[in-house]
Amino acid sequence: MLRFVVILLLALSCQQILAELTAADCRELGFIKAQLMCSSCDKLDDYGLDTIKPHCKQCCTLDQQPAAQRTYAKAILEVCTCKFRAYPQIQAFIQSGRPAKFPNLQIKYVRGLDPVVKLLDAGGKVQETLSITKWNTDTVEEFFETHLAKEGAGKSSYSVVEDVDGDDEEDYLRTNRI
Repeated sequence: MLRFVVILLLALSCQQILAELTAADCRELGFIKAQLMCSSCDKLDDYGLDTIKPHCKQCCTLDQQPAAQRTYAKAILEVCTCKFRAYPQIQAFIQSGRPAKFPNLQIKYVRGLDPVVKLLDAGGKVQETLSITKWNTDTVEEFFETHLAKEGAGKSSYSVVEDVDGDDEEDYLRTNRI
């Protein structure tokens, strides 16, 4: 009987340790549940904060595959030419020979849109959308080198979609003159 009680207490304490706290509970403990990754909890020992590690583990979200290891089958860089003045680094990237290095990169000109990169899986479904407004030309190139699948080595073509809306009769800048 004593053995049964000990096992029951042990099981209850393990359940308590493995229990996940609510977002409100985590906030009271000083953690933001939606933003806390479990890998961050593992680093608490390095700073002598091992006393809060159990609470951290109860509030954390399991890490996804590290961003440096994720690759995507295709990417679409969407930007408006009217925004080139505000984002000269994106204009420089597009007008240089750099996009030709990435055969699975498509450039779309979308009216009024700040520059974004849409990352797609092999089925063409958007997996992630990133704003690249603060990126420089080298960062954009390095990102594509790291995160685009290395398909079609030797190919040096990429596609450019001039007008997504289908009304290519008049230039956007000409139609918006005062």
